[in-house]
Parts: sequence; structure tokens; C-alpha cells
Amino acid sequence: MSRCSSNKFINYNMAKIYSKKTLVTKTMKPKKETISFLLNYSKALRFIKVGKMNIETIAN
Repeated sequence: MSRCSSNKFINYNMAKIYSKKTLVTKTMKPKKETISFLLNYSKALRFIKVGKMNIETIAN
């Protein structure tokens, strides 16, 4: 197989992959519990700089 023909084959396969319909709908939304968990986690996360290192701590 020459280099040109293999490139055409790869491009054709990529076009097939990217032209498929997406499985994710535009109306997908996270649950309120998920948002609450992420917000509470980010509030509890703290970074402490010790010398050249950063230490992550969770205040829960």
C-alpha cells in the first residue's frame, strides 16, 4: 500500500466517524444533587503552599 492510498483510507474513516449523529442530546442537564455535590466539594477544597509544593486538603 502506498502512502497516498493509506492517507485517503484514514481520511475516509475519520469522515465517517465525525459525520455520525451524536448520542448526546442538547437537552441533557445534570441533576441538582450533582451540582450541589460539586459546589460543596469546591468550597471545601483548599490549597496550602509549603515551600515549592502545593498541598490539597478537604475540609470535611
